Amino acid sequence: MTSDAMTKRREKHRPPTIHLSPGPLPARLMPEADLALVFTDASRLRHGGLAAILYDDAGSEALVFTRCVPLDGSNELELQAAVFGLEQAALSFPGRPFGLFSDNQDAMTRLSRAQTLGLEQDAALAGRFPGLDLAALLAPARLRWIKGHGSSRGNALADAHARSVASTPAGSPDRSAPAI
Repeated sequence: MTSDAMTKRREKHRPPTIHLSPGPLPARLMPEADLALVFTDASRLRHGGLAAILYDDAGSEALVFTRCVPLDGSNELELQAAVFGLEQAALSFPGRPFGLFSDNQDAMTRLSRAQTLGLEQDAALAGRFPGLDLAALLAPARLRWIKGHGSSRGNALADAHARSVASTPAGSPDRSAPAI
């Protein structure tokens, strides 16, 4: 073997650079105009962290809501985050249709089935959130799965805030925060 072959080093693999959309969603994914947008995500670190990022419209500033919860399975935390987003949308946009975006396909599928087939088909889902009228929360929602770690600014904010609250000391109360 020549010394040239021995000194040749392999290039390190660099993850691709992701350029976030200027608005909450890339233009190709924007739903009809005048629709409120809600992005949710969950994280598991010291405990569970939920985040809901709300936009009154594509040009508005983000409203950020977070919640600290006990650790649970990843899909269950993502489901909790989506329901948290539904709750925040009902409070922030009463009676108004909105798009709910999550990067967890299982949570979106489960909620979509509950929305179209009724909660009777998933008794465990209805029992998981006692005291909430899930049917009423789901009625104005347009549920949509989006690719995680993609170019959606709204999803990136939800991910960052969920991770942040999941790493805070346990018992931190629900909070709203400025967008980061």
